Amino acid sequence: MADAPARRKVTIPMLMTKMKKGEPITQLAAYDYRTAVVSDRLGMDILCVSDTGGMILFGHKSTVTVSFDEVMMMAKAIDRGSKYGLRMVDMPYWSFHVSKEEAVENAGRFVHEANAEVMKCEGNKYHAPNIEAIVRAGVPVQGHIGITPMRMPQLGGFVAQGKTAKRAKEMVEDAKAFVDAGCFSILCEVTTSEVAEYLAQTLPVPVISLGAGNCAHGVHIISSDLFHLWEEHVPRHSRIYTDLIPIMEDVISRYMKDVVNRAYPAEKETVFMAPEEALAFAQEMKWERKIDELRSAKKKSA
Repeated sequence: MADAPARRKVTIPMLMTKMKKGEPITQLAAYDYRTAVVSDRLGMDILCVSDTGGMILFGHKSTVTVSFDEVMMMAKAIDRGSKYGLRMVDMPYWSFHVSKEEAVENAGRFVHEANAEVMKCEGNKYHAPNIEAIVRAGVPVQGHIGITPMRMPQLGGFVAQGKTAKRAKEMVEDAKAFVDAGCFSILCEVTTSEVAEYLAQTLPVPVISLGAGNCAHGVHIISSDLFHLWEEHVPRHSRIYTDLIPIMEDVISRYMKDVVNRAYPAEKETVFMAPEEALAFAQEMKWERKIDELRSAKKKSA
C-alpha cells in the first residue's frame, strides 16, 4: 500500500477548494495543548480557540466574563500544539466592539503574540464595519451568526434562531453583511437548518454548522462536548462520543482509596537511596529509628 501523502498546512484557499468539491470541513473548538496535538495530527481543518474554554477550564458561567488574557493564554497553547490546522481565535467580549482601531489592535495582538492566523467574530450586521477593519488590516475573519453567546439576553437565552421567516431573513442579512465586510467563512450557531442550507447555497464562502444541521460546508463542535466535560448543560445539537466523567470519577476514587490504604505510592513508584548511602545519611542526621531499621534489614538479607 502506498504511503499516505504528507499533510499540508491548511489555508483559506484549501478550504475554498474543499467547499467547491463538496468535501466537508471539520472545525473544532479547542483550548488546551493536548487537544490541539491530537486533533491536529488526526487532520482537523480548523482549530478554533473558543472563549467557551474559559467556562470549561476556568469555571466562568458564560463567555461574557472570559477575559482577553485568558483567551490569549489558550491561543498560545493551541499554537504550541498544532502544525497543520488553521489556527482561529474567537475574539472575546468587547475586544472588537468599541471601535475599528481597538478591533484591529486586539486582532493584531492575537496574531503577533499567539501566532493566530484568523479570527472569529460573533454578532450581526451592525458589527460588520469593525470586522471589515480587521480584514482590511490583513487578518482574515470568520463571521459568527445565530446564537451569539455575547448577546444571549437580547436573543432570549440559549434558544435556536431562525424559526420564523422574519428572524431567518435577519440572519441572512447579517451573514451577507459579514461577507461584504470580507469574511472568508460564516459560522451558523444553532440556527434552523433552513438558514444554514440557504446560506451554503447562496454565499461564495464556506458555511460552517454549529448545531445548524447537516447541509452546510462543514461542522464545528466544542471539544469538551465530545467528552461531556461540561456537565451543567448538554446542548441538543452536541453528541457525546465518550463520557469521561464516570471514568474520571472512577480513577480519582481509586487513587484516593489507594492513598488512604497506603497502597500508593508503592515501591515500584518510589526512589530509594542505596543501603550504604541511606545508612550514612541516617547516621549523619542521628536518625536512630532509621539506623535500627537499616541494620535490621541488613541482618535479614545476610
